[in-house]
Amino acid sequence: MVDVRELSERYEPFVVRALETLWGKSRERAGGTTNLLLAHLLDTAAVAELLWDGFLARATRSALDGVAGGPGRGRRLFVWLCGVHDVGKATPAHQRLWPEGAEALRRSGLTWGEMVAVAGAKQQKRWRHDWAGGLMTRELLTEAGWDADQLGWVWPLVAGHHGAFPSVRDVREPSHAKGQLRGRGTWRQVQQAVLDVFTQEVGFGALSEVEPMVVPSRAVQLQLSGLVVMADWIASDERFFVGVDDLRLVSLDASRERATSAWKALGLQGGWGALAVPAPEAFRDRFGYAPRPSQAMVVEAVRRMGGPGLVVVEAPMGEGKTEAAQAAAEVLAARFGADGVFVGMPTQATSDPMFTRTRRWVEAIEEHLASRVVLLHGKRAFNREWKALLEDADAYADGAFCGVDEFGLDDDPYGLESGARGVPERQAPAEWFLGAKRGLLAPFVVGTVDQLLYAATRTRHVMLRMAGLAGKVVILDEVHACDVYMSQFLREALRWLGQAGVPVLVLSATLAPAQRQALVEAYLAGAASREELRVEVPAPPGYPSVTAACLPASGEPQIHVDATDSWREDLGVKVRAVPEAVPGAHCPHRERGRLQGEADARVGDLLASELVDGGTALVIRNSVARAQSLYEELRGRFGKDEVRLLHARFTVARRADLTEESLRLLGPRTPRPRGGRLILVATQLAEQSFDVDADLLVTDLAPVDLLLQRVGRLHRHENTWRPDRLRVPQVFVTGFEPREGREPAFAFASEMIYGRHLLLRTAAVLPGAGEAWSVPGDVPGLVGRAYGADASLLPQTWREAGEAARREQESRDRARAENAQQFLLTAPGEHERRTLAGLHYGGSTAGSDESSLRAAVRDGDESVEVVLVVRESDDAVFRTLAGRALSVNGEVAPDVLDEVLGSVVRLPSKWTQTASQLGPLPGWHGHPWLRRSRALVLDASHRARLGDFTVSYDDEFGLRQE
Repeated sequence: MVDVRELSERYEPFVVRALETLWGKSRERAGGTTNLLLAHLLDTAAVAELLWDGFLARATRSALDGVAGGPGRGRRLFVWLCGVHDVGKATPAHQRLWPEGAEALRRSGLTWGEMVAVAGAKQQKRWRHDWAGGLMTRELLTEAGWDADQLGWVWPLVAGHHGAFPSVRDVREPSHAKGQLRGRGTWRQVQQAVLDVFTQEVGFGALSEVEPMVVPSRAVQLQLSGLVVMADWIASDERFFVGVDDLRLVSLDASRERATSAWKALGLQGGWGALAVPAPEAFRDRFGYAPRPSQAMVVEAVRRMGGPGLVVVEAPMGEGKTEAAQAAAEVLAARFGADGVFVGMPTQATSDPMFTRTRRWVEAIEEHLASRVVLLHGKRAFNREWKALLEDADAYADGAFCGVDEFGLDDDPYGLESGARGVPERQAPAEWFLGAKRGLLAPFVVGTVDQLLYAATRTRHVMLRMAGLAGKVVILDEVHACDVYMSQFLREALRWLGQAGVPVLVLSATLAPAQRQALVEAYLAGAASREELRVEVPAPPGYPSVTAACLPASGEPQIHVDATDSWREDLGVKVRAVPEAVPGAHCPHRERGRLQGEADARVGDLLASELVDGGTALVIRNSVARAQSLYEELRGRFGKDEVRLLHARFTVARRADLTEESLRLLGPRTPRPRGGRLILVATQLAEQSFDVDADLLVTDLAPVDLLLQRVGRLHRHENTWRPDRLRVPQVFVTGFEPREGREPAFAFASEMIYGRHLLLRTAAVLPGAGEAWSVPGDVPGLVGRAYGADASLLPQTWREAGEAARREQESRDRARAENAQQFLLTAPGEHERRTLAGLHYGGSTAGSDESSLRAAVRDGDESVEVVLVVRESDDAVFRTLAGRALSVNGEVAPDVLDEVLGSVVRLPSKWTQTASQLGPLPGWHGHPWLRRSRALVLDASHRARLGDFTVSYDDEFGLRQE
């Protein structure tokens, strides 16, 4: 207990009275009783102890031990850093905000000039207790004799604990305040006492004893800042931390009891904990078969690494990269002290099956770990496995965290409200981690790669994302899918992960050599805390291959490259062009339709011929409109039972069902009826991490790496029955028109998506008549040639157009890379800074809600999502697509909510401006999930006007323009 009698002997009476009165949480936000400031500081410190003992990775604890001066010293420093975060509340800037608390403080003898304080607050609205705390710690720790270097990295943790790091200039008190926000006179003695009493309660004799010995890297500082925020949020849950308004009842032991209750109730848990390096036979135990040569090669490479690093795994589709990465992650975690995994996938659709595989993997290590895996993307509510996990847990209200910042900014920097907030979704095994901005803190996370890219953006609470990634092994699949713009964020993230010592596994079947070089250099530059680090990355001697790069204690980069044979023999894949007439830029609409109809009919003739004895075909179109048009043609020829359509313009619920059906019908475990026929028409959704096995592929031309990904859906499994005429894999390439004596013409959608440069170079590497690709053996060479700079790759008659396309592509790439710079977490030239001060200043700050973040990391993709509802007449009730009634104003009954939320569809970007004018239905304004939704109201025929366009929706075609 805080000994008030002992305090009375050490301090003036007015100081003791102030300690008995200074409030940390108002009684409205502390369970009905005022929570004293010292009580909240100790509550947060007690939570920090539990984080250290039961949550932090071994690597994190080891790093903090080093910062504090040696083994066993990091825990107490960590506890102090978490608890001291709110010391700035011992200022008029905070104490004046709650009238009841302010009046009590005035009665105790502490005063301030309210009118002057108001003037200062108006001058700088952002100068609140967090910035005041930054100023206080700078001053008081300087007086305690701290070294300037140690002081320089600690004060931003205090000043930035509400989500953004100010600069030294920012934390100066506004001049108009004239000391009435910071506190003058006796306030200084009170502030010193708050800091001293807290410091002694957590076990230090004096402030001078707290001083760290080593300045940690900025990545460790950012991780530590996120853990401070996490501790604060937990300690602000008024259900478990009811206010204590009697100083005699305040103690670290009392706070420990409260923290322990909260910890148990919230179900907070770490990941693996102490993990032994798995024995060679562990692979069979985890996955049920002996490792293939490429998988054994990857595991052996990580066993030999001299420190945590970047591992690039390049292997063909179906080689078992996922299992290789999981086995390698277990070795890396055991060797370097990681406590969990983040798996980043290119899309939401590919994240869902990976969620299942990850749960199965960690369950094979320890059965109880499967319950700690979190699915992290915006449409997880429609994943059946995820929904099943939510059913039996207790509801968990966001309102419990209102006490984090009851006098906060209007933009709610604490993540309690966002565009994605809704009905509390706290019904999962790891419930606390499902709150806004907390997802990556869960021990095992599967989500889109965007979640990693967000950690590289200049956004509020980015430290929570880094705290979630640090202490894990990161696995990134299909990284070739990151374009030039997204790659800026990927490389920035790799810099931070490299500096934090986070092991990263990067997987790809078709990685361009320049991409491999850039990824390795970014990671090693971060590990060396350098702005740039040029290294020579040897080309792999074969395929599959592994490139393992690290920066051991010696300071010299180590790069190990190896290759082996694939477990399967190369397939000879016949590739044949199916030309089509491509309309010109000024072609009339009717003529465009006629040419598209002819192209569709040609594909229909082809499929009728090739599937005459049955079999399965996958057709991939580069646009939704081309897919819908072809589906209509094929449905007329083969009937609805033999043709399926899959694209991104179905509602989320319908798309989830269609994806599941496609994976089942074309998956490896589904028997194929002899003579049966099935055609799946899809867009790029079927391009990667889509485990189907087709007998025949028809695909629009795309850059060669993506084309090869599509080829990877062909003859994927050996034991699948195929008709005799389809025993040899065949690819038919559509979407372009060869032209005599000049370069080919490409479908408009393809050129808009991919650009002419790569399409020309891909067309140049297509095999000639009678030739074939040897897959996977030819993959590295094909990708290297298409992404290389050799102009002679193109036929002579194409070269002038090819050179113009190259210049245009380089200009576009340069502009996109420059556009990304404004959102990157670190501005160019600032990677060698030593502290977090001013990290959030000097560029554009991306919004913290999901849609703003997605737009920032995906080149301003501002496509809009709408909720489809039906209203047959102006005075009728609104209905769901399936016909269930809402109300005249659109109020949604609980049993209809899932159906309404499942009716979300993303519009193409050309309709963004018009759709942005849409808003929620009148009855949605008070609904936590629907109040920020845009409703697109369809008429009785399921049509609506969007500006100059008429659109329609049905479950067979999805959303389409008429």
